[in-house]
Amino acid sequence: MKKLLSILLLFAVVSTFGLQRVAAQATQKIVVPQDVKKWISTSFGRGKLPPFTFVYDDKHSSGFIRKWKHTLNEQPSEDVNVVKYLATYTDPVTGLEVKCEISGFTQFNAVEWVLHFTNTSNGNTPQIKSVKAVDYTMQAQSAEPYRLLSCKGSCGVRADFLATIDSIEGEESVLMQPTYGRSSDTSAFPFFNVISPDNTGVVVAIGWTGTWYASLLKSDDKELTLTSGMAKMDLHLLPGETIRTPRIAMLFWQDEDFMAGNNAFRRFMLAHHTHKVDDAYAHAPLCGGFDWGDPAPCNEYGCLTEDYAVALINRHKQFGIVPEVFWLDAGWYTGSGGPNFEGRMWYNQVGNWTVDKERFPNGLKPLSDAAHKIGAKFMVWFEPERVYAGTQFANEHPEWMLKLPSGGSNMLFNLGNKEALDWLCKYIGDMVEQNGIDYYRQDFNMAINGYWEANDAPDRVGMSEIRHIEGLYAYWDYLLERFPGMIIDNCASGGRRLDLETMSRSLPLWRTDYNYGEVNGYQCHTYALNFFLPLHGTGVYGGDHYNFRSSMSSAMVTNWEVASRYGSLADMHRAIDKFKELRPYYMEDYYPLTGVKDLTGDDVWMAYQLNRPSDNSGLVMAFRRRNNPAAQNSITVRLKGLNPDVVYTLRNDNDGTVSEATGQQLAEGLTLNIETPLGSLLLQYAEKK
Repeated sequence: MKKLLSILLLFAVVSTFGLQRVAAQATQKIVVPQDVKKWISTSFGRGKLPPFTFVYDDKHSSGFIRKWKHTLNEQPSEDVNVVKYLATYTDPVTGLEVKCEISGFTQFNAVEWVLHFTNTSNGNTPQIKSVKAVDYTMQAQSAEPYRLLSCKGSCGVRADFLATIDSIEGEESVLMQPTYGRSSDTSAFPFFNVISPDNTGVVVAIGWTGTWYASLLKSDDKELTLTSGMAKMDLHLLPGETIRTPRIAMLFWQDEDFMAGNNAFRRFMLAHHTHKVDDAYAHAPLCGGFDWGDPAPCNEYGCLTEDYAVALINRHKQFGIVPEVFWLDAGWYTGSGGPNFEGRMWYNQVGNWTVDKERFPNGLKPLSDAAHKIGAKFMVWFEPERVYAGTQFANEHPEWMLKLPSGGSNMLFNLGNKEALDWLCKYIGDMVEQNGIDYYRQDFNMAINGYWEANDAPDRVGMSEIRHIEGLYAYWDYLLERFPGMIIDNCASGGRRLDLETMSRSLPLWRTDYNYGEVNGYQCHTYALNFFLPLHGTGVYGGDHYNFRSSMSSAMVTNWEVASRYGSLADMHRAIDKFKELRPYYMEDYYPLTGVKDLTGDDVWMAYQLNRPSDNSGLVMAFRRRNNPAAQNSITVRLKGLNPDVVYTLRNDNDGTVSEATGQQLAEGLTLNIETPLGSLLLQYAEKK
């Protein structure tokens, strides 16, 4: 059965992407580069076959790329730890120019690049297809199997982002591809760690907020070929036309523990792929909303009013539970409010991007003013790409809407249309400025690939997707440039648009639309996402230990009813204080103490460690679920990253007890005790002074 599955997977790869068993463009021993500048010059230099390929006029690039005009020039870099190069390959016959922008990160043994194709001629180019933004074969010293540490995407279930390790051996191949056109939707996640049999490996990240693919193909006993690119692309370029392709990042590591690679990658993301505010990466904030909701048919914030919102902001001040950001979600715009809904809900009024004057007669400025007055920021939800039939955008600019042949009420605002993009940038930017909005939350609740495919010409397959994604990046870049202190919250039905490019511009403050408040799922999502991403958040609904700790991450959204008798102010105060105390630990090293496996069941233990080499401290978070057997009131875990000769003081946050152990002892085994199911444990440790 396993062999049959491998054959079927290989057939799917070959038939979909044309990945026949041909020699990869670049083949290298899998070692940590001692000099990234040398790695770049070796890989992209004159006469070399670069680590990318494409088919041009039905010919594979390996047969002609070294005959094209070539330059490799070092570029200015504002960061002393980053080297930049531009490699250019030009066809002397047709004028097709391929520019490869390359960066090398000297502190992280990492490289990344992105390709741009430009037609410099006066006529159309021949067809360009099968563009593999990376085509790279790794050579190991041993013939033992490679392993792949990867995660699922998000589809609103407990197993969102589930991490697994799979062996790749024999004639096997692995294909990863998200569904529905969103980059981390359901079936795949564009961050993974390829682990060689030699205690070396490569963490790979893909920057493409559409339908990417990645294939790992075992080519012989010691070689594994990585390819990645757009799932569908077969097009020609018009005179003067330029397109870009997915960004590829590769971080090389060497260690007996593959988590050394993952932790280096987490630090790499913070240093080089996290939006900077005041020259420091943007911390994921503590957010708070405007109460839970109202009676049916009220939905989301469809019944919120100016007076009530301002009162709730002041209520938070009165109770001493002011969040760092007040979060206004869907339902504030024209047509989405009630209580006289008449079938108009938050989701079928997107495209009416004006403030509902009946409920907010002075716009949203009174809300932002009230938040600023008590020392908080103000964030507002938008969903500009999905436009519902009959709304303002649909009626005023039907020429900017992409539709499905089958019809339907949802339309796609065409960010690939330059006129539409420029208009949207100014329109939303002006709304942000006029209403005093600090942070911008963008949602996207639709499958998108069908709209792109339906609007492509037969000989321009992939162009609608390329232009839309280029437009999305330009739109976010415009907002971040116009509002330097802004943070963009990236939501797409939860965390279905997480990739290298979106993470460079935004944060996933609401990482999944999984069952709100079901905290065992929250534990699973934290456990899995922490393998690759240090910044992400979810909601907290209760202030008790189990609920709070299950929701604890580098970001948190409080969902407390402050206008009812439910909840405890003491719990809320403790949760806020503890969040701010623990948040810095999520910025350094992460270790999954209960393995890389399916931990979604209600009968398991789950435990993870956050270690801070910066001050030799850390924490252990553990959970014993409701249906865990009565006899299993303890487990033994082995801590990682500690100095074996250092004595550590451990404090049990449950009962305040303190103990001591050396790093060596903690690495050999630490027993965690939780006496009853549905319990949690927080241990904090630090070097004994």
